[in-house]
Amino acid sequence: MYIQPYLFFRGHCEEAVQYYQKHLGAKVNMLMRYKDMPPDAAGPGADYDGEKIMYGNLTIGDSVIMVSDDCVNPHVQFQGFSLSVSVKDEKEAERVFTALSDGGKVHAPLSKTFFSPCFGMAVDRFGVSWMVIVPGQQ
Repeated sequence: MYIQPYLFFRGHCEEAVQYYQKHLGAKVNMLMRYKDMPPDAAGPGADYDGEKIMYGNLTIGDSVIMVSDDCVNPHVQFQGFSLSVSVKDEKEAERVFTALSDGGKVHAPLSKTFFSPCFGMAVDRFGVSWMVIVPGQQ
């Protein structure tokens, strides 16, 4: 079994993809726009912005996430989860945390904890909750 996150960006998917490419080194495996959908695939009365992303697939580090603009339900909000990014050292934690919190909100600034030499929590400018951690000694 494999569980894979699927994030819906309410019309800001392309911006989020470009942001994650720049700051997290995301690699785009696939992007499909609504205009690429066969005409008979859209439901009755569907009025999609053809340039918006219907489906995307990104690799960030060793992880794969799926993304979309979700034009069917544009009021979706990210709640009840966080994506956790494990990095090798405090310098990388600072770089990633700074990028993810830019334009977002810091919930817990980077600091040493009983379980990690460096851990912080932030919500990025797209509303996605992130935890950045340097794994502690095993």
